[in-house]
Amino acid sequence: MTTRARWLRDTSRTTKIVSSAAAAALVAALVWLAGSGSGSAATPRALPVARNFTLRALGDPGQEITLARYAGEPVIVNFFASWCTPCQRETPVLARFYRDSGGRTAIIGVDGNDQTASALRFVQRAGVTYPVGSDPYPAATTISWGVDALPQTFFLDSRHRIVKRVFGAVTMKDLTAGVALMRR
Repeated sequence: MTTRARWLRDTSRTTKIVSSAAAAALVAALVWLAGSGSGSAATPRALPVARNFTLRALGDPGQEITLARYAGEPVIVNFFASWCTPCQRETPVLARFYRDSGGRTAIIGVDGNDQTASALRFVQRAGVTYPVGSDPYPAATTISWGVDALPQTFFLDSRHRIVKRVFGAVTMKDLTAGVALMRR
């Protein structure tokens, strides 16, 4: 078998595995959302509250990034890694959104299971100016939030209830819609 044929076979397997994992995660999330509260159309469901976390700041281990610092504020929490292809498309969009909002929309990046030097280069190239926490292997914060594929973005209201979750790379449309829900 040629090198190219082996590469195509391996890429096909990886795509199937990733697709299966993403589908399983989506089904699990839908089941979780369906069961996370009882109610009818007349009774709104209780929104899940995000788990607090404290992480070392990426590139500055003497500083900490914590969700609790944003108590009473809506915030976007984005889980990513420098090696993640969809993250490479998404992160510059988030960075531009943050800059365009003049920092009025709080964003926290959580870099999971990544090498610090690679992650630093990545966020610098993407123009990230919002705080980023480092969640090294075994990525305990990432796992505790139920993130099993990257990227994922959570939109939290001022009580840090999860009002929207995006699986995969967010778009400007996703960000605008999520922020509107956060501020209701």
